[in-house]
Amino acid sequence: MATQVLMLAWGFPPNVTGGLDTAVGELFERLTTRDDIDIELVLPAEYAPDGYDNIHGVPTGQGDIITRIGRLSGEFVDRAADADIVHTNDWFGYNPGSRAQSTHDVEWVTTFHSLSSDRNMEPPDREVQTEQRVVNRADHLVAVSEYTAGKVRREYGRESTVIYNGFSSVETTGRDLKSELGIDGEMLFFLGRHTDQKGISYLLYALSKLRRDDLTLVLGGSGHLTAQLERFTDLLGIDDQVEFVGYLPEEELGDYYASADLFVSPSLSEPFGITFTEALSVGTRVVASNAGAAEVLPDDCLIEVEPQSDSIADGIEYALTLETPIEYDVRTWDEVAEDHATLYKKIAGAGDTDPQDGEDDVEN
Repeated sequence: MATQVLMLAWGFPPNVTGGLDTAVGELFERLTTRDDIDIELVLPAEYAPDGYDNIHGVPTGQGDIITRIGRLSGEFVDRAADADIVHTNDWFGYNPGSRAQSTHDVEWVTTFHSLSSDRNMEPPDREVQTEQRVVNRADHLVAVSEYTAGKVRREYGRESTVIYNGFSSVETTGRDLKSELGIDGEMLFFLGRHTDQKGISYLLYALSKLRRDDLTLVLGGSGHLTAQLERFTDLLGIDDQVEFVGYLPEEELGDYYASADLFVSPSLSEPFGITFTEALSVGTRVVASNAGAAEVLPDDCLIEVEPQSDSIADGIEYALTLETPIEYDVRTWDEVAEDHATLYKKIAGAGDTDPQDGEDDVEN
């Protein structure tokens, strides 16, 4: 008999707001094809794709994420009546997950893709308190890397099962972005939200220290720091070496990654790093700091640096000298789905479990 799983999400490809949405989408697609797992997904209607009988979009209206999640909690709890397991993600799943757990005889699994301390220099008290409540009440915790599991342990006092994300790939069309952007030398590429977590100011400062006119940094994405970063670029005198290209549609990403000589991610904290695997999928080497993906990648395809300008500059210089082909073992999303199915079936078969154990053995 198939294990019944009800999952909560915020976005779903192609309507994604970050790596969490991509990971949930990839996992959901694989689990949907299995005979031993019967999965349904609840998320805001504005991000729900068409054509899926097992995806339920719930109108959430206007307001902050807490208010909007509250509006879909009722339907999530109602649908949990037929589930063996409810699976939420990150802190925003607390209300729906805890309500489903207390209303029905259902096990609650939650995955931490990142913590508030990963996303914020000064984490909001509300998010931190909610994460602690999730850790205290969820029956089973999952983390996307040992890096994240260690942070959950240190900050909230509980162990997690580690299930690494799969490696996402991108498609190319043959566009030459260097030519389109008028870049004559080497191209560095960054993609992500323009927030404190991403450490972009360290990358800009590193570029100014390299003192190489043949390097151009292409910054994809946007956020509340974009205008500040543009001013910082002018202040450093490197405005002619930096291209702010804004939001990039998913169908264009492959050509940006492939056109770059390096993908650089100076994040203060990157629990996994799906963008790293996207860059590697088209043969572009990665320079990154504090990344969970480094745990499953060889040293010569992901050059680890500190989130500090001198270290980033040194890492870029070194990476540009490497000529060996990039070789690594791809972790597939089918493997991720298998690991989750193993966990789900173990939970469903165990009946009542100690909600504080948090140490389910899954083959990663």
